[in-house]
Amino acid sequence: MNEQSTADPVGGAVASPSPDGWLEALRGGSEMGRLILERDWSGTPLGPIASWPRTLRTVVGMCLTTRFPMFIYWGPERVQLYNDAGIPIMGAKHPHHALAPLREVFPELWPHLGPLFEELERTKQANWAESQSLPILRNGSDEEAYFTWSYTPVLDDDGTVVGFYTPAMETTGQVVGQRRLRTLHTLSERASGAASVEEACRAGLSAMAENLADLPFTWLYVTDADGAHATLVGSTGMGALGASVPVSLDLRPVHAGGLLAPVAGTRQPGRVEDVNGWLGARPAPGAASTPRPALVLPLPHAEGDRTLGFLVAGLSPVQSLAGEYRGFLELVAGALATAASSARARQEALERMEKLAALDRAKTAFFSNVSHEFRTPLTLMVGPVEDALSDAAEPLGPRQAERLSLVQRNASRLLKLVNTLLDFTRTEAGRVRAAFQPTDLSAFTAELVSHFESIAKRAQLTLTLDLAPLPEPVWVDREMWEKIVFNLLSNAMKFTFEGGVHVRLHAEEGEARLTVRDTGSGIPAGELPHIFERFHRVENARSRSHEGSGIGLSLVQELAKLHGGTVAVKSVVGEGTTFCVAVPLGHGHLPHEQRVSSGRDAARASIESAFPYVEEIRGWLGASPAPDAPEFAPHGTGVGSPRLPFASARVLVVDDNADLRTYISGLLAGQVAVETAEDGLAALQAIRERPPDLVLSDVMMPRLGGFGLLRELRADPRLRAIPFILLSARAGEEASVEGLEAGADDYLVKPFSARELTARVRTQLEMARVRREVAELSAREVVLQEAVRARDEFLSVVSHELKTPLAGFRLQLDLMERGLGPEAHSRLGERLLLTRRQVHRLATVVETLLDVSQLSSGPLSLKVEDVDFAALVAAEVGQLREELAREGCEVTLRIAAPVQGRFDRARLELVVQGLLSNALKYGPGKPVEIHVEQEGSCARLTVVDHGMGVRPEDRERIWQRFERAVSVRNFGGLGLGLWIARQVVEAHGGSVGVSETPGGGATFTVTLPLSGPRT
Repeated sequence: MNEQSTADPVGGAVASPSPDGWLEALRGGSEMGRLILERDWSGTPLGPIASWPRTLRTVVGMCLTTRFPMFIYWGPERVQLYNDAGIPIMGAKHPHHALAPLREVFPELWPHLGPLFEELERTKQANWAESQSLPILRNGSDEEAYFTWSYTPVLDDDGTVVGFYTPAMETTGQVVGQRRLRTLHTLSERASGAASVEEACRAGLSAMAENLADLPFTWLYVTDADGAHATLVGSTGMGALGASVPVSLDLRPVHAGGLLAPVAGTRQPGRVEDVNGWLGARPAPGAASTPRPALVLPLPHAEGDRTLGFLVAGLSPVQSLAGEYRGFLELVAGALATAASSARARQEALERMEKLAALDRAKTAFFSNVSHEFRTPLTLMVGPVEDALSDAAEPLGPRQAERLSLVQRNASRLLKLVNTLLDFTRTEAGRVRAAFQPTDLSAFTAELVSHFESIAKRAQLTLTLDLAPLPEPVWVDREMWEKIVFNLLSNAMKFTFEGGVHVRLHAEEGEARLTVRDTGSGIPAGELPHIFERFHRVENARSRSHEGSGIGLSLVQELAKLHGGTVAVKSVVGEGTTFCVAVPLGHGHLPHEQRVSSGRDAARASIESAFPYVEEIRGWLGASPAPDAPEFAPHGTGVGSPRLPFASARVLVVDDNADLRTYISGLLAGQVAVETAEDGLAALQAIRERPPDLVLSDVMMPRLGGFGLLRELRADPRLRAIPFILLSARAGEEASVEGLEAGADDYLVKPFSARELTARVRTQLEMARVRREVAELSAREVVLQEAVRARDEFLSVVSHELKTPLAGFRLQLDLMERGLGPEAHSRLGERLLLTRRQVHRLATVVETLLDVSQLSSGPLSLKVEDVDFAALVAAEVGQLREELAREGCEVTLRIAAPVQGRFDRARLELVVQGLLSNALKYGPGKPVEIHVEQEGSCARLTVVDHGMGVRPEDRERIWQRFERAVSVRNFGGLGLGLWIARQVVEAHGGSVGVSETPGGGATFTVTLPLSGPRT
């Protein structure tokens, strides 16, 4: 341990200015310097300023030149001096009442600081306190104040304490602010999620009861349904008077003199000087009653149309209601109001949910699918935007452009979905106003189809057209016809992987017929009658994406009907599907008021309307390979993503949305090895070939969904331990429980943040690693336990075997020494002494090994007898005194009187020997003090050395078996001495510890009950 030293705060390095020079420095320096100079000190305990001693001048000079608040308390009267930085601490006492003895400046502080000065004067050691509460009266009224300070004695040349040098910092704002913040946090945490307003209020009361400094008492009321009365929920800080708090209070204007009625009328906080008048139990006649001032605060509903309740908050006598204190009380009321409003909203939401449960199953399916479609684009907007905002490395670089492009693409998808939903609901409700106009339908359709040519090439599909000129213009609503063509083309490309899409337009039997034929996966015959039903989707159909609301084809049918036309479908599974939309020629079948003149909106560009459809198809395609194979693509490191400590871990991301696969892979790549698959079936094949460390899977996917993939993995003994995280747009506790009950390790709801995703992945990888390590450690533990048992048996046997020859060797050595003549003894005496010392050391090691063996096999067995502990220690010191003196260690032994007790003599001799040996080993050439005394019913041994000491972080560890605080290379030993010492002392029912010796070194203290160990 590094030695520590305490320097004189006015050490020799500081030169003492001459009286004239010092006075000149005061005159031209700080404000306090001028005040000190201008004051007549002749009538004060300090005397004329010109006669101040050199030490005081030096300390004052140091104080005035520092920018940290500094105070000086000089002489027996503790005359106070301070610098400019200390002026704010003095408050109104500055400047006229501050430069005086402390007892006169702050009489309220003297009971606290007077004894402190006496203790410092006695010990001459500096002390320190952090955020100490001191009752101070500096601005005309009591205050709650906290200070961090250090009082350092100032010594004169004779070593006498002549004053104190004190740096001080006020921490009132910090302490009070932290306390209030803790109250607000606790209140919000406890009240969140409350099922009722009353439950939220009770949770808030429990939090407020823990801060009596700011809230001496509180009454909390909830407004009744009629708004005319308020009912008490509970109170805090009232003690025995809690039952006297009024249970119900009238809020009506006729009771304007009531406690709550004025605040109920104005909805503004109001102060009450004493609430005792409203208590049911009044004080006895003649008895004094302490006033209870309070602030009554309304608890407004979140919608602002009514008051949920009222908080009567008792006011602290040591805090001013102005400023931060009032703000805190209003924040408490706001937090209560928020919690109560949330609870009320949850109650109302529960009632609405019970009504919604009566809706038909079709609407339930509709909202479920819409939820999926809404949440996935939201995930792809929120995540990249969050990345862009937090990416300090490239705020305006190419990566930002890529992210914003991703946001734009998915925002378009969301807009398309919203527009489709609006169109469908308006069409179903009959609120659509069509605008039919004569149109060159062949040219217009060719323009619409052309927007899909580039995306068809990217999908490796052919897009062919057969758009013959029609005999006459066709009356259509151009915007509706766009939706018909776009939906049919989008649907065809979604289900087509090879071949292409053919678009034909021709006139037949008085109709214009649009045919869209694809070579896709086809529709089963049983599904064809339902294909145009709203919300209907073909289950398990092979497609580029499982996304969709099931209303696209239904919308096509409704729009065709508005034109007086029809839509039909033919399909063969594995060959393809053909949709045909037929609209009548002419305009006689159309409502007259919906026909418009030719040319209206003809110039409007259709590319803007096509963009969401094309971008949606682009999202299906992504950079994916063939649809039947899993995708294994390296991705760049995501900037701004927190790194995961599992660089070698492999994570499989499974999602049918290419954008989402790319985004998640970008977040995790560089942190873990990322592989991707576009559906559950492809993922299952990849997992069976090469199991990953974690699977991150969407729920809704074509061919095999997330739940199906999870069931397959949990059914396979080889794969069931792989951590599995489900991603879903289905929010709520029920969905989460369903996923967890199915066997998932975690359930993540879209939209999610990058931090949340990486945290969940990190947690699951860490848990998997811990599970593996626990299994390995359990196996190792069995092996280690057997090894430890064998080792202890070996130590016991070896120690017993060594003890016998050692005893014989020691006896022969004694006989040899006695048989030597004077001449031989003088010549060999030093060598014999060295040999005897090494034999003693070896014997000590053997005894240590025996003790270790016995302690490992069970409790230590003691042979207790009547022992004079003081004499025992003296004997051990006498045996080692010569060795200590040879190493230059001056030994001081202090024993006031015999200390009789019931002890195991041999064991305690080893303890004393070990502590003395430690002092010699780690403090050669340094003094050693041993003190034995009786304290009450205990014996106390103190061994003080001035060696290298023990670092604070090692003071508990050194008592463990085989533990050491220093390198074994520099200091020998087994690391068992202190461990055995603690075992012996604790077996006697005592205690042993170590602390720092002032000035450097270690102090070991042993306390033993005189009555001996308990049986």
